[in-house]
Amino acid sequence: MRGDTADDAVADAAGARAGAILRLRGLALAAAAVPAAVASVLWAGRLTGHLGAAGAPDAVAWDAARWAVTALALLTFGWAAAFAAALRRARPHRTPNVPLAEQDAPELYRLVRDLAGRMEVPPPGAIALTPDCDSWLEDETAPGGSEPAPPTLVVGSPFMWWMRVAELRALLAPVAAGAACAMDPEISAARRFTHGLDAVLATHQGRRGAWASIPARSLLRRSRGHAAEMERAVAVWASERARQVDYGQRIVAQEQVGLAYAGWDRLLTRVALPAWRLGRTPGRLNAGVVSALTELSRRDRLAAEGFETRLGERPACDLLEEPGRIDEAASRLAARLFYAGPPVAPAPVVAAPGGADPALDWAAYPDEVVVGQWRHQSAALLAVLRLSPEVAPLTALGTALRTLREPGARLGAETLAARLEAQRGVSVARTGRDALSDGLYALVCRAAVASGRAEPGLDWLDGPVLLVDGVRRTDLGAPIALAVEHGDEEPLRAWLEELGIAVDPFDRPVRLR
Repeated sequence: MRGDTADDAVADAAGARAGAILRLRGLALAAAAVPAAVASVLWAGRLTGHLGAAGAPDAVAWDAARWAVTALALLTFGWAAAFAAALRRARPHRTPNVPLAEQDAPELYRLVRDLAGRMEVPPPGAIALTPDCDSWLEDETAPGGSEPAPPTLVVGSPFMWWMRVAELRALLAPVAAGAACAMDPEISAARRFTHGLDAVLATHQGRRGAWASIPARSLLRRSRGHAAEMERAVAVWASERARQVDYGQRIVAQEQVGLAYAGWDRLLTRVALPAWRLGRTPGRLNAGVVSALTELSRRDRLAAEGFETRLGERPACDLLEEPGRIDEAASRLAARLFYAGPPVAPAPVVAAPGGADPALDWAAYPDEVVVGQWRHQSAALLAVLRLSPEVAPLTALGTALRTLREPGARLGAETLAARLEAQRGVSVARTGRDALSDGLYALVCRAAVASGRAEPGLDWLDGPVLLVDGVRRTDLGAPIALAVEHGDEEPLRAWLEELGIAVDPFDRPVRLR
């Protein structure tokens, strides 16, 4: 890292901050050794007769001091040894990733090594993917090791599928340049020390862990400023080193980072989350983000600028030997990282080889996830209406509409909402009216599909939708709101009749009291 005259000032600043952290570590070690040093002096004075010689009037006092300091030294030594062992065993947090062996992505490895060669920095030792819009270097130095090991380059998987090869190379240049800093002995040692302190704090909590957490917190407080400045200097150094590699392309790549992040977040929250809640795992999330951003470019003129030109360039996922298999592995990891709750419905009985749940194909999403979500959303409403979950959707919808207006104005809707809010399935953040709106919407969709007038669909930006003649219907919200808020189901009946769905108006409503 050092020795390049153009970057000497920045490199020296990073090295100076790393040296300050290591000096703090040395001072802590020296402080722990002070009682032992004092005890050694006292015992040496006893043996030489200079401090409390036998028969001297102050011998008893010196002996008492010697034993007290010796006891303190032993306690301090034991505590310091235990703390050093805890620090050595500490495992800093590592974000799970999908390792890429060289045979899985030989072209990607060649691209990264070419980057490192052009910037005159050591190449990363390995490459991995993470299901997130970020990239970094993961330290691979063995715990307690003195020599830094080549780091792993972790690349955000959405970048691989959305970006073109030239954009990815420009994006990874400053990240790969950081490998020189990761291999610097002082910077690597300083990082391991501060990361180890963080890990000690994470694993030693409460009163029982105070013996380790108190000194770790004190050392972190004194080293945090130096660590922040060191990382800032490292980032500046890496950025300056990467300027010589596709600097103009980096501006374009940074624009694509923001777009990829927006598309990935929308895909996870609107498309993947409903599937995860039903116990299903979409197997091609990264391919899905391309579809989502393609749809965004179709709707948004600003996002569409330059889109056609980019389509003619080689996508970065072509650098992988089996992009489909790797996409599936990254998609399963995304489900583990971003969805911690249990499925609200059991996963299908069919199992994939190895016992894992089969990956959900996007073509099966409407029938398995969209319909499944509507069934789940309408289940609570059916229970309040005292109807079987297997009742025909059109019959259940007719019962719900009549109950909303009976026995007068808003009492039916208010009673249904109150019953739904009382159920344990409604979270604190959602009211009974929200649950009623969701349940009624789901019943309408199920009835429309059961009548053959509509079909479930997948919108890449909004998730489950209702399609009529292949076109998404977005005008159902207002009739649902009128039925729920005012007990006026006529606009909703008119909406259904427009599709050719007649709801029997003569059946008697369900009595909720």
